[in-house]
Amino acid sequence: NSALDGVADQHEAVRSEIVRYAGSDALCYRAGEPEALVERQDQVWNPLIAALEEQIGGRFVMAQGVVFAQQPQAVLDAVAERVAMIPAPIALAGAHNVMTLTGSTILMLALSEGLIDAEAAWAAAHLDEDYQIEIWGQDEEAAERRAIRRKEYDAAVLLLMQG
Repeated sequence: NSALDGVADQHEAVRSEIVRYAGSDALCYRAGEPEALVERQDQVWNPLIAALEEQIGGRFVMAQGVVFAQQPQAVLDAVAERVAMIPAPIALAGAHNVMTLTGSTILMLALSEGLIDAEAAWAAAHLDEDYQIEIWGQDEEAAERRAIRRKEYDAAVLLLMQG
């Protein structure tokens, strides 16, 4: 309900925030090392990005590390067109929550456009974290937080896809 309340009277503000998020999407920022992580990001993220780029007719700018990479205005405009097609308030609330929980407008749009399923989107969003878990092991508190976020994500996906 709180997600719906936040969207009900603010459709355009929510849509604008989703588009702004695309301007610094997590999938556009890549590791420089270790090589295994770089390869995993390329294998999982590149096909998703390429499929969405084909849908929107534009190319996202990739960056290594945390240096800001300005996305082309044409790409942001194309993202805005796609976001404008998401029905408000229910699906739009779901879209916003999926984007927030995955850190990615790209993943949210790929999901909403049927380019990826919910499980694959969740896995793609947590690729870096899962890599670190493989190296260092699972932290119990982090696992509990992630389980809670997963329930929120599943609810958001339901709103996005059926709203």
